[in-house]
Amino acid sequence: MRTFLLFLVGVLGIAFAPLAFAAEGHAVAAPAGHAEHAEKEGIPLYAAPVAKFGPLVLTNSMVITWAVAILLIIGAQLAMRNVRMVPQGAQNFWEWLVEGLDDFLGGIMGADLARKTFWFFATLFILVLATNWAGLIPGVGSIGWGHPDENGHFHHFTTSLLRGANADLNMTLAMSLVFFACWIVWALQANGPGGFVMHIFGPKGDTTGIMKWGMIVVFLAVGVLEVVSIAFRPVSLSFRLYGNIFAGENMLETMATLVPGFGWLIPIPFYFMELLVGMVQALVFMLLTAVFTLLICSHDEEHAHEPAHGHAGEHKH
Repeated sequence: MRTFLLFLVGVLGIAFAPLAFAAEGHAVAAPAGHAEHAEKEGIPLYAAPVAKFGPLVLTNSMVITWAVAILLIIGAQLAMRNVRMVPQGAQNFWEWLVEGLDDFLGGIMGADLARKTFWFFATLFILVLATNWAGLIPGVGSIGWGHPDENGHFHHFTTSLLRGANADLNMTLAMSLVFFACWIVWALQANGPGGFVMHIFGPKGDTTGIMKWGMIVVFLAVGVLEVVSIAFRPVSLSFRLYGNIFAGENMLETMATLVPGFGWLIPIPFYFMELLVGMVQALVFMLLTAVFTLLICSHDEEHAHEPAHGHAGEHKH
């Protein structure tokens, strides 16, 4: 039950994170003149605002995000409302999903670290997968409103009511930054401030004499590169997920308009491919964040076992 409570908190936290990036005047509204070229450009790069609450803007991608988050929370609550020793129905599905993710993460990160961080990574996978698949529901991206031509006829709409959540860079960047904040907390808890710095800049291996000082200089330079790599991780994570989902939605729209009269038929095979892509991208996003966490929270096994080896040697002599 504690796992499900943390799951619900995680879903809410990640779902509302894009609000921080959707403040008025920031990267959610299309630039001037963008709407009038929407027909030529396919799916616009920018999530369209559908409502404003003071300085906060509700975009069409956030509508999907919140709808999926609400459905996940309600589904988890209903499934675990009457817990049975022998699970059935929805409880059986949720327990299978949670246990499968627990075993999977435990095999990668180790039991202790996986138990500590499971709530976040399980939430991340389930939410990303659900939002990826929700973006493929017919009507998402194809229902909206626009402006009539000079004759009063509508030929296309300029603003869609719904947009795939991860086809919006605000969403993927928000999830990446939420992970980055958790990563820093877990790293400090595992290593302490001094150990955190040494984990990045400290020399690896046992050297003596002048070689030791040379290794210190080398690993200081390596540490600077590592800091740059860490700083760019949220960017790479967000663009990888955004690029794949956005490209998939554009491909489906292109297939739908490729042959007039057969727009309902041609995209069908590609829908199955996008279902697979949505699952793979959710898995990749979770795996990369889990590996990044493992790398910073793992300790040098050579140093960890050094006293034991030394003691064994003394026992032999």
